[in-house]
Amino acid sequence: MLWFSYKQEIQLFTMFACDICGEDGLTEPEMKTHLLIAHLATEPSCPFCSLSGVTYDELTFHVNTAHAEVNGEHNEMNENSGQMNARHEKKSNLKNSISSPKSKDAETKYELPISPASKRPSAERQSLAAIENNYEKLHSRTKIHSEKCIPCLNGSNSPDMHFNASETKIQAVLYSIPECPFCGQTGASEDLEEHLKQKHANLLETPTKGNSTEKLYECPMCSLICANCQILQEHVELHLQENAFGEEHSQADQEVAKMLQEEEEQYARSEQAVQEKEEFQKLKKQYGLDNSGGYKQQCLQNMHRAVARGKMHPVEFHKRKVEMMESIAFGADDGRTKTSGILRSLYEFYQRDNRNIVYVWLSCETDHFHASVGDKGWGCGYRNFQMMLSSLSRLDVYKDCLKDHLIIPCIPKIQSMIEAAWKNGYDPQGASHFGGKLQNTKAWIGASDIYILLTFLGLKCRIVDFHQPTGPSGTHPRLFEWVKRYYASGNEGAHLPQKVFWTHKPPIYLQHQGHSRTVIGLEERMDGSLCLLIFDPGCMAHEMNKLLSRDATSFNLKIIRRFLGSLKYKQYQTVVVEGILSSEEKNVCQQASKVLVAEKIP
Repeated sequence: MLWFSYKQEIQLFTMFACDICGEDGLTEPEMKTHLLIAHLATEPSCPFCSLSGVTYDELTFHVNTAHAEVNGEHNEMNENSGQMNARHEKKSNLKNSISSPKSKDAETKYELPISPASKRPSAERQSLAAIENNYEKLHSRTKIHSEKCIPCLNGSNSPDMHFNASETKIQAVLYSIPECPFCGQTGASEDLEEHLKQKHANLLETPTKGNSTEKLYECPMCSLICANCQILQEHVELHLQENAFGEEHSQADQEVAKMLQEEEEQYARSEQAVQEKEEFQKLKKQYGLDNSGGYKQQCLQNMHRAVARGKMHPVEFHKRKVEMMESIAFGADDGRTKTSGILRSLYEFYQRDNRNIVYVWLSCETDHFHASVGDKGWGCGYRNFQMMLSSLSRLDVYKDCLKDHLIIPCIPKIQSMIEAAWKNGYDPQGASHFGGKLQNTKAWIGASDIYILLTFLGLKCRIVDFHQPTGPSGTHPRLFEWVKRYYASGNEGAHLPQKVFWTHKPPIYLQHQGHSRTVIGLEERMDGSLCLLIFDPGCMAHEMNKLLSRDATSFNLKIIRRFLGSLKYKQYQTVVVEGILSSEEKNVCQQASKVLVAEKIP
């Protein structure tokens, strides 16, 4: 069996290097096991780059062509470390699987003329002894491996046969005929390499502009240079597939974004609707349109509260309640908030004390009405109308027109009068705003409602709108000048050197945001400044009574004096009465009230 041992020695002594990954120093069995585990059991991939998904032959060809320099370095290392491979080159290139030591065919095939061991040189004997030692180690590893095959992890009753079968598969891969990966042509490695360079050179390298005489094709989407139109077509189709995939995702993203935007807008609209509803309820409550009752209900509630706090005796409560019910039933004001004779007292005061004053103009006699427990906080417009009506009813020119209203009406009566004007076609926009109802509400009224009511009563009047400040610091000097012209007109012919003019003109209704007052006169001072004289419904009767005293001083007039710097609201509106309407003029005013237009200054 010496010849078989020598054959095994040669096999063990021969070292191999992997052509794929470059691992070297492997014996033939180790090489086969390495190929099976590292390159056949898994998907073949290039160890030098990211190429994968190809067959073993294509991978081998790729490594030999694309990574020739790296592979060459590994080959040089193999040549330096394995000089014995060159001496036994023909015997190391085995083309069939590992044979069993008991095979007689193998004995015949690998029979060599070997001299006896005793006749060999000592160095050779030592080398052979080392080879035999290595063979024993490998043989032991082979047995261990055969007991349970590592590549397939399967046991077998005949491990040697199972291991041989695995090696046969490895040999089939190692020694298969090379094949062209592009056209399938087979042949030797050198011939196949030349075939690739001649027939498929355009597929191996990317042609560049100016270096090729063939027609080149440029991708219109990424400017890649292609060798022929087929490659360009496939390349462009890949672009289109990517774009279609991107468009699908983009469309889906747009739908999601649109849905999120719609949800956000719907949520914002719902939040805005809730906020608007809350603000609207606050405004309704502020302007007395929250169905919380009107003059009667508020009066009773406040009197009940006064009794509970000990500020009113129960007997007084019942007495006041009866008077209130009678006042509402007759439609006349009970007179509890009225102060009369103030204009005469002012005229007498200016006759006595007119220092620092050039001229004073006063309206005709006007009663002052202040807010009561039934209309506190919202009844200023109604109280100013009572003041104007108290003045108009004293003038002979208006007595015939107001013969049915010589008694000052109470607030519920005034509300019913405005409702009657709406029913007769006056101010349909105002009627719509209040829902056609004012009675039993705390609704505020303004300049337009006073104008409609006076027009409905047959009085010629107009609204003047001072819609923006006309002086520094938000003041309204044009308003003061307009009031002066109103009261001074008609007194130009007076020859007496008098300073105080008690005119026969009714007072002026003055409205601004949140409140209204009545202008009953004007002062012109020596420094050229003007001062309005105003009745405010917020001033109580005990304060106004101080003006009736003959001992009143200039200090007491502070409650009715308003200088230029004290009127700084952005907008003021005035209503003035200038005569009586004929029936034709009344009809014209009724039609014009559908769209109220004020005279604007400036």
